[in-house]
Amino acid sequence: MDVRQLRYFLAIAKEGQITRAAKTLNIEQPPLSRQLKIMEEELGVTLFDRNGKQMTLTEAGTILQSKAESIIHQLNETITEIKEIDQGIQGMLSIGSVFTCVSLLPEKIAFFRERYPHVTFKILEGDHSVLGEYLENRSIELVMTRLPFESNYDISRYEILRLPSDPFVIVVPKKRNWRPIQTSFLLKDLENIPLIALKSDKTIQLNEKIVNECRRLGFEPNIISECSSVAITIALVVAGIGVTILPKSVLSSFPISDIELFDMPDTTVQSDVGIVWLKNRYLSKSARRFIELFKKESTD
Repeated sequence: MDVRQLRYFLAIAKEGQITRAAKTLNIEQPPLSRQLKIMEEELGVTLFDRNGKQMTLTEAGTILQSKAESIIHQLNETITEIKEIDQGIQGMLSIGSVFTCVSLLPEKIAFFRERYPHVTFKILEGDHSVLGEYLENRSIELVMTRLPFESNYDISRYEILRLPSDPFVIVVPKKRNWRPIQTSFLLKDLENIPLIALKSDKTIQLNEKIVNECRRLGFEPNIISECSSVAITIALVVAGIGVTILPKSVLSSFPISDIELFDMPDTTVQSDVGIVWLKNRYLSKSARRFIELFKKESTD
């Protein structure tokens, strides 16, 4: 069995049928079928259950898929590492980010591009679960995220560079009829004010930190809506439905003509931020240099 056959096998597993896999691989269908038969004969197992044209992995096929993906990833990383020995910083750097951390990237990317103009960027946005999958399948090398990183995998798989914490602020609509105009807010002032929480089914720690702080101050927050989208959360605030609490840096990505921001002097609770990457994978030169930009910031 060779690497070419493993690539063929993975294409069939992904597409679920020989015809589509052959098109993806840009080869004819009969040679692909022959290679699959050779693999099954060599291993002495059936890798796919056939139901007409549709093919699903058997238990043996599922195990081989996992091992084959690991082998291909390691091979690709080895090739990249060898190529980079005599090359400068170049190529594409793939980064994932939760939306609440997107505002932390532009300044660093601009600075990085000045120093390394031959590096291009691919940036993918998603929640912790999605970004964890992107790391696993090597779609990205790094994740900019709020901590803790709530992926579907054991946290021990990751290296984490903690960055300076981000203070929370109360986001209030400028036009509001449910509360007299105030020039300052305490977190305790929100006891009877409608609160819009930033929370998804899979990322709950940010919201829990705020809820726990409210309870520490002796009240239960009046949460009238939970939103997984920052944009929708702010839209509800602008409409005067309630207020929200967000990390301060998030607001730099939005026009603030319709909202006001207030610090909370009665609490020191902050949002933790970090860069996450897989421990046991090769990081490109550009990824290592990008991390170094943030390492300097975290130690200043």
